[in-house]
Amino acid sequence: MAVGTTTLAPVTARVSRGLWGDAFRRLLRNGPAILGLACIAIFVFGAIFAPLLSPYDPTVGNLVNRMQPPSLAHPFGTDLLGRDEFGRVLYGARISLRVGVVAVFFGLVLGVLIGALAGGAGGRLDAVLMRAVDVLLAVPGILLAIGIVAWLGRGELQIMLAVGVSYTPIFARLLRGSLLALRESDFVIAARSMGASPARILLRHMLPNALTPLIVQATLALATAIIDVAGLGFLGLGPGDPRIAEWGEMLTDSARFLQSAPYLIFFPGAAIVISAIGFNLLGDGLRESLDPRLKR
Repeated sequence: MAVGTTTLAPVTARVSRGLWGDAFRRLLRNGPAILGLACIAIFVFGAIFAPLLSPYDPTVGNLVNRMQPPSLAHPFGTDLLGRDEFGRVLYGARISLRVGVVAVFFGLVLGVLIGALAGGAGGRLDAVLMRAVDVLLAVPGILLAIGIVAWLGRGELQIMLAVGVSYTPIFARLLRGSLLALRESDFVIAARSMGASPARILLRHMLPNALTPLIVQATLALATAIIDVAGLGFLGLGPGDPRIAEWGEMLTDSARFLQSAPYLIFFPGAAIVISAIGFNLLGDGLRESLDPRLKR
């Protein structure tokens, strides 16, 4: 009697590249995230190379060419003072991206500091810090930013500080919750049983494992930060110099021409929408890529 043989297919082992390597590979396979990254790259490229892409000074106009519709010479048309709208959108990307990134970074640093103290120390310090965070969360972020700018005065630095403070309680609350979830983890208990100090446990073991949600939240916050910066400019609380090209102030200056020259509203408004969508798509892609439950 012939004995049958069974042929086993070779098993291909997937090589792990670590958390960040696997997350980066999943991010590259995420179509919406790549689309969002492409939108962001376009605005970053335009902001960096604005002097090469637009031959016109965004602060100097020519009244002879005022209120011209889009053409080859002026792809986005000209405004009331004859300034090139295309160049002003490009230079406005510099302000919006710079202020948005710095503001979110400031809010992230301050939020990490408060959240680490609250989640790591616990007790009375945790209660005091979280009550202060609850007070800030009770105020809508844009209203808090308006109040800070109205108090400190107009300017890029004041806008960065105002928008950053409005995002601080969000980061603080998120980090504190992550640290509380990690407090009774096996690796934390093991480090505590080996005699590690509370500061070492917090900085070397808990904090690195709690930063992933903050990275995702910071990316998503960049989208709303750009909208907040434009909103402050639209309300007249933007940079102090009216000649500076800023998307929110461009909308304010063009609001009265909505029917006669809608392109003056459309292009800066589209820049705000596309950049915000880009950061939202990238943030959603990062959330899916960094989620260990989606690891295959």
